[in-house]
Amino acid sequence: MPEKEEPDSKIILVGVVGPCGSGKSTLIAGLEGAGFRCRHIAQEHSYVPYMWKRITNPDLLVYLNSSFEVSTQRRKLNWSEAEYREQLRRLAHARQHADLIIETDSLSTGEVLERALNFIKSQNQI
Repeated sequence: MPEKEEPDSKIILVGVVGPCGSGKSTLIAGLEGAGFRCRHIAQEHSYVPYMWKRITNPDLLVYLNSSFEVSTQRRKLNWSEAEYREQLRRLAHARQHADLIIETDSLSTGEVLERALNFIKSQNQI
């Protein structure tokens, strides 16, 4: 007799990484609202380059990027450009392995969500 699958067992896990102020929390809220499981991976704060994979190992990894200027404007961050560059360094491994990279500087939150949803759906024939 075949094993019965849980109803949500086919819903993919989407990991989201990026520097502070890139829009991770907003994208995750939108994806979860569309029925996807998501994990905010705080890779930008970790010294372990592959933490995103070791802890979460998502089915799809989305990397959001924003410039120093836009990040500090969005989040009213009081940090230096050197601190921003350090976050990018810590994110380099995740960026190299990301399934989707979205440059968010000139996009609305709706446009970021739309790009992510279109990509996820195209990868999974949802």
